[in-house]
Amino acid sequence: MSIAFTSGEPSGIGPDIAILHAQKERTKNLQVYCDPDVLISRAKTLKLPLSLTEKPTKNAGELFIFPIKAKTKVLPGKLNPDNAEYVLSLLQHATKKCLDNQNSGILTGPVNKAVINDAGIKFSGHTEYFAELSDTPKTVMLLATSKLKVALATTHLALKDVPKNINKNSLIEVITIINNNSKFLGVNKPKILVCGLNPHAGEDGYLGDEEITIISPVIDLLNNNDFNLVGPVPADTAFTAESLKDIDVVLAMYHDQGLPVLKASGFKNAANITLGLPFIRTSVDHGTALDLAGTGNISLGSFNCALSFFEKISSNGSQA
Repeated sequence: MSIAFTSGEPSGIGPDIAILHAQKERTKNLQVYCDPDVLISRAKTLKLPLSLTEKPTKNAGELFIFPIKAKTKVLPGKLNPDNAEYVLSLLQHATKKCLDNQNSGILTGPVNKAVINDAGIKFSGHTEYFAELSDTPKTVMLLATSKLKVALATTHLALKDVPKNINKNSLIEVITIINNNSKFLGVNKPKILVCGLNPHAGEDGYLGDEEITIISPVIDLLNNNDFNLVGPVPADTAFTAESLKDIDVVLAMYHDQGLPVLKASGFKNAANITLGLPFIRTSVDHGTALDLAGTGNISLGSFNCALSFFEKISSNGSQA
């Protein structure tokens, strides 16, 4: 089966990624979900050869597409809320084909959350949207490089909303999903470092008590059930070489607690992976890069990394 590539925000670099990827003969079939006119126009802008087909192909200069028309004309670098429904339709169609076993999973190009919300559609991110489309009660967002994997206890939330979204049940769910899925990343029994929520992991309750009332009890409970957890560890020392020794996955309590470290060391060579879905989903680790759309001055590093992780997960078994 083919891998679905949702090209994302049409005025960003998602279409460019598909076109650049198509310039060489491939070993894997990629089905690109995009407006054919966008691809043809962007290829002309990039001065690159491209022919489109609705049949699988691995040939250089050809793309296997799932054609979906944009609502209005697309200009590189120019966001238009009128195309928000089009962007979401790419995800909807790709999800349906995965659930119908017609695609092996989804590799997502970048979207612009703000312009989708400007169109009056509530959208917090791919992770949450795929969970909704597939009726999956709980998923986990994990970013990975070749050397570091960081999962999140909460995803796209305002900082003020993080503490009330961390409780014993949610934390048990997140850690269990990481534990059950990590074998598909090549780890049988992952050693997971769990960050504290507060500075200095609460400093015995002086700077917050979530570590005492929620995080530590969950760690103790799960370790008594044959998990391999370490923590809670203060986030400011969690990513030192000494702390990371023999660690397979770091669990950060919120988005910007863990991801700045990973992106500082591996930006454009990292992948976003959603654990817990009934299909594989990986993604690039960057945004739409509107200023680079149509310039050809982009890197396929993160796309190649996301594709590599997709293939690794696929070869080790389906998600659970």
